[in-house]
Amino acid sequence: MEITQEQLKYLLTYDPNTGNFYWKNPKKPSMIGKLYGTLDNRKGYLIGKLLGKGYRLHRLAWLYMTGAFPAEQIDHINGIPSDNRWDNLRAVSNAVNQKNISRRVDNTSGVTGVNWEKSANKWKAQIQVDGIKIYLGKFKKFSDAVDARKNAEVLYGFHKNHGREKQWVS
Repeated sequence: MEITQEQLKYLLTYDPNTGNFYWKNPKKPSMIGKLYGTLDNRKGYLIGKLLGKGYRLHRLAWLYMTGAFPAEQIDHINGIPSDNRWDNLRAVSNAVNQKNISRRVDNTSGVTGVNWEKSANKWKAQIQVDGIKIYLGKFKKFSDAVDARKNAEVLYGFHKNHGREKQWVS
């Protein structure tokens, strides 16, 4: 059974301006007022355990502020998974969340969806929308491939932060 807003507010306080949670009624009185949560180094999210169940803190922030867990996903607008400030969080579908992801670490061109195709001796541009890859063309000039990709991001409603460098801040 998931924690309720009432239980959460009894145990912790949440500062929407900093995104931090603090102990309000811990088992150990010495923990009152101490920062709650730890960094999950695999994904960069802040996590914690309450009433025997593990949670990502951005989901607890949503519960704390709205009274319910989000129906689908929470997007960290600035792309920093440990930044749980209220104005950095938004409830979205998976499809929308995929339009605001960081550049893959194995990307070699520096631009999401643009890569060098050795066999054609050209830059290839593509985009994936709702799980479907869309071919945007092959270009002699890198800048033309980038333009094609950026125009497609606008056309398909990608977030302005999409494709940014991955950020890990605790």
